Amino acid sequence: QVQLLESGGRLVQAGEPLRLSCAASGRTFSIYTMGWFRHAPGKEREFVGGITWSGGFTVYADSVKGRFTISRDRAKSTVYLQMNSLKPEDTAVYYCAGSRRLDVTTTDRDYSYWGQGTQVTVSS
Repeated sequence: QVQLLESGGRLVQAGEPLRLSCAASGRTFSIYTMGWFRHAPGKEREFVGGITWSGGFTVYADSVKGRFTISRDRAKSTVYLQMNSLKPEDTAVYYCAGSRRLDVTTTDRDYSYWGQGTQVTVSS
């Protein structure tokens, strides 16, 4: 089994940066890619971005491209989501997820493991 624990969510002002972390533990060798998703009230859960553990290849949603950056620290089994130029519409619960797929996919059903989520609120 794999456990994922997000941290770093909080209330910020629009334009400010924020970094989320996702620490993986357990059978982490079974995960090849990590994704970040978010779920805002009244909206569907959406893909934010993802990264492969081995090569660090990243994929981003158009809505965050150029503002958000995903990185990973393999020694710490931790993935980061650096969010810059935050907007009120970025307000959501952010989840990290682990997949056994070798490629980054945008579909949440491709991810087998999920964290509990961390709330990010961006005020205008």
